Amino acid sequence: MDRSRNIRKFEVSEYATFYLKDALCGISLSNIQEINKPSALTVVPQSLDYVMGIINLRGKIVTVIDTGKLFGLSAIDNSDDMRTIIVNADEESVGLMVDRIGNVVTVDPSEIEAPPANIGDVPGKCFDAVYKTDDQLVGLLSLQSIF
Repeated sequence: MDRSRNIRKFEVSEYATFYLKDALCGISLSNIQEINKPSALTVVPQSLDYVMGIINLRGKIVTVIDTGKLFGLSAIDNSDDMRTIIVNADEESVGLMVDRIGNVVTVDPSEIEAPPANIGDVPGKCFDAVYKTDDQLVGLLSLQSIF
C-alpha cells in the first residue's frame, strides 16, 4: 500500500503533543478546545470498553475516551500526569485521556512524512503523517480515522 497517498495537504501549524505510553503523538491546536486534569466521570452502562464515561463541561456533555484502549494498547495509567484533551470532532466535543502532555511543536509541511506501520505500539493508520524533531518522531493524529 502506498502510504504517501494518505498524507493530507498540510500548512505550517502548531500541534500539541502528548504521550500514549512511549509514543509521542500530536493533535493540531485548531482541533483542541482545552486540556484539563481528569474530573469525576459518570460511567455509561453498556458502552464500548474504551469509553471511560461522560463529564459535564460547562453544561455540555462530553464523552471521555481512554485513548490507550482505543488504539489497542493497555489502559491509560492513573497518575498525576494524565490529562484529558477536549477535541472538536464532527461538531461534537470528545475527551481523549492521555498519559501525559508534551510540548507544542510548529510543523512545517516540508518536513512531514507518511506514517510508518506503527509508532511505539500505536498503529500507523491512526496518524495522518509523522514529523521528526531533532530527537523524536511525532505521530500527527488523524481525528477522522478514530471517530
